[in-house]
Amino acid sequence: MLGQSDLLHLQNGSDIRGIALDGIEGEEVNLTPEITKVVAASYAHWVAKKYHKPIGELQIGVGHDSRLSATALKNGVIEGLLSVGCQVFDCGLCSTPSMFMGIIFEETHFDGSIMITASHLPFNRNGLKFFDNNGGLNSSDIKEILVEASNLEIPKKPEGKQAVPLDFIDYYSRFLIDKIRNEVNSEDYDHPLKGLKIVVDAGNGSGGFFVEKVLKPLGADTTGSQFLNPDGHFPNHIPNPEDKEAMEAIRKATLEHNADLGIIFDTDVDRAAVVFSNGEEVNRNRLIGLTASIISKYHPHTTIVTDSVTSDHLTDFIEKTLSMKHHRFKRGYKNVINEAIRLNEEGIETHIAIETSGHCAFKENYFQDDGAYLVVKILIEAALCRQQGKSIDTLIQDLKEPKESKEYRLKIKAQDYKSYGAKVLKDFEQFASRQPEFILTPNNYEGIRISFKDEKVTGWMLLRLSLHDPLIPLNIESDTEGGVKTIIARILPFLEKQELLDITVLKN
Repeated sequence: MLGQSDLLHLQNGSDIRGIALDGIEGEEVNLTPEITKVVAASYAHWVAKKYHKPIGELQIGVGHDSRLSATALKNGVIEGLLSVGCQVFDCGLCSTPSMFMGIIFEETHFDGSIMITASHLPFNRNGLKFFDNNGGLNSSDIKEILVEASNLEIPKKPEGKQAVPLDFIDYYSRFLIDKIRNEVNSEDYDHPLKGLKIVVDAGNGSGGFFVEKVLKPLGADTTGSQFLNPDGHFPNHIPNPEDKEAMEAIRKATLEHNADLGIIFDTDVDRAAVVFSNGEEVNRNRLIGLTASIISKYHPHTTIVTDSVTSDHLTDFIEKTLSMKHHRFKRGYKNVINEAIRLNEEGIETHIAIETSGHCAFKENYFQDDGAYLVVKILIEAALCRQQGKSIDTLIQDLKEPKESKEYRLKIKAQDYKSYGAKVLKDFEQFASRQPEFILTPNNYEGIRISFKDEKVTGWMLLRLSLHDPLIPLNIESDTEGGVKTIIARILPFLEKQELLDITVLKN
């Protein structure tokens, strides 16, 4: 049996993540095929219990991204599922959101599914994401599965029992194609993207399918698309829409090939960002603004849930320009999604849950964070704009940008970093309440957010505790030249007194 503490150490919120390969000094392998075997078997028991269904009748799909350790860990997962009696479908190279859709599609109708991925993390990392008919599992579910895994004895896999190979990405691609054809409804129904040049950067992750299986059948010119081949070394750049090098790569490709739109996915395609034809990078606040503008046509006055680090300008755009409601919540894509679901249950119409990281979930799509589905919504709008003789970039032309924007990550040196960080935030709130220039933001769900509107600086700052790391991130935006420095100067007298907080980055 495996140690419970070792298994619980692998939990990363609503995912499991660990070190699956040697190659980086000081990082020992702690996620092995033997571990994935036991955890997958425990998950099968969890699904059987939830559905009140014999474990031998369960159909479970298994997919993976392009990581080097994917095959070995997949073999462990499949062996664990087969050993407890499940019928297993080996879906091969897939996106994370597609694995949930395997539960929804009538052709497959899995009882549950497992995705092997660690998103944009380095090559030696990997992990597991789990789905049931409600979507991705929550952190409490993951803990329950890991605790049970530590007590589980697995029978030997029946002789001759194998997983069924399934080219599942074909099913998912047809779903995306049908969505675009139906929504654009052009004269050339089968080719609604004909005349559009679209460049894709898959970052050598799982998103390369989008070119051959979605864009080309719809008539798009995809000349200039790059890094489509899966390669777990990620030799060209980190597949991450928040990464500056990655965004510069797709921006450059978009401009060089005179594309109407550039698209970039993260490794497992649950996040995305785009680039307009003029080279404007559309991620973070701009991506949220574009998504809000698109959905406002179909659901006017709806609420949009975002994470805590979105800008005041975005709030103005959503609420004043689009006449919608902005509900700023906690960081963490599951936090944002669960809050949107909660608001709907309370009768507050909410159609989008989106993080600045690029995780975006639509109510119409089961509130699954799906980078490909987000891009499909953008492509539909780009095609409709073209029919009307305008460009999609006009949708966010009224979204203002701050003059300065910075994020600093302050390291906590205390052993019990969560308790120490919570005390720092509590003390900072008291400090801020005594400063005449500090305007505390009401109804704030995460950290301490302060606005500044005086003769020296206009802007805001957010001090919060990281969800999983010994860090206190500090986000600052300013509409005043030199405003970031001014805001730092105002909070340094407090931060300098925090002996176990490393603020070197602010002083440099």
